[in-house]
Amino acid sequence: MNQRIIPFLLQFLLLLVSFRSGAQAPPGYYDPAAGLTGQALLSALHEIIDDHTQVAYSTLYTHFALTDKKADNSVWDMYSDLPSGLPPYIYYYNSGDECGNYTAEGDCYNREHSWPKSWFGGDIYPMYSDLFHLYPTDGYVNNKRSNLPYGTVANPDWTSLNGSKVGPCNAPGYGGDVFEPIHAYKGDFARTYFYMSVRYSGEDLAWSGSDMTQGAQLKAWALNLLMQWHAQDPVSQKETDRNNAVYLIQQNRNPFIDNPAFADLIWGPAGVSENSGSAGLLVFPNPAVSMCHIGVQKRNHQEICGLDITDACGRNMITYHQPGKIPQEISVEGLEKGLYLLRLTFSDGQYLFGKMVKE
Repeated sequence: MNQRIIPFLLQFLLLLVSFRSGAQAPPGYYDPAAGLTGQALLSALHEIIDDHTQVAYSTLYTHFALTDKKADNSVWDMYSDLPSGLPPYIYYYNSGDECGNYTAEGDCYNREHSWPKSWFGGDIYPMYSDLFHLYPTDGYVNNKRSNLPYGTVANPDWTSLNGSKVGPCNAPGYGGDVFEPIHAYKGDFARTYFYMSVRYSGEDLAWSGSDMTQGAQLKAWALNLLMQWHAQDPVSQKETDRNNAVYLIQQNRNPFIDNPAFADLIWGPAGVSENSGSAGLLVFPNPAVSMCHIGVQKRNHQEICGLDITDACGRNMITYHQPGKIPQEISVEGLEKGLYLLRLTFSDGQYLFGKMVKE
């Protein structure tokens, strides 16, 4: 059989299955997560989407023709697209536009790890080919982004033809160089990162991390920013269609596209109370208005020798470091409304973490 015909047959068969099944989540798909919040919800979603069908990295261009294709057979490249107008250049599937060498925008497109592969150790499966964080993008822009975190840029050092930017981050909590996609796709990338945090939760011990991530989890400044993007750029039909297409290939889904509320139930105020006690640190009342009580579940820790309360940007707001004199009741009246991280330090070098919302 002509080798060039095989990709077309694969696309036809997958589209036929999509037509017959509707490509939606099976009935009851999210039932194990019903009624949960915080870490319990994250863990339940992890079990639901874990152990997906792994694809070979070499097949991604074929899969992109199903997951990231516009109606005219052009490549849906979020690093070059202009949703409100004509993009500065257009790539087409099965036309030889794959990279190759490039010297400028518009030369060719390649496979972008939106969660850079260096953050999880390189060419390591299944992350290396997980379609939920791999996208077709212009090779030159992909190279400009490199392995930079996503962020917001006020004074760019470089701007792509569609308005994506590279430069110092102006989001609270981080000032290093970042890549800022255009507004129309910020929610797409936020929900991509939420998927990665859940899919690879507990499987990230060897991940090197980055300025944006600790293992598979987002650092405070990044979580705060991506939660904003998630709210400001709601799920689009493009994302829904892509979720369905990837499901046909990998047999798992992005929960945050199917149910955007999951993000708030895990990382927002709704999930804070459950998270606070999950590691043994009890914080109540939570949310707190004026006073906050801190307790420790039964553990074999030694003496408490430190308490730190930091805001979502990582700034230390309240600190106690006097062994034996750590108060169990703390005034939070002087704190602004928002989310705070608490850390108890013990004399044996162990820590407990919790979250608190100040109202």
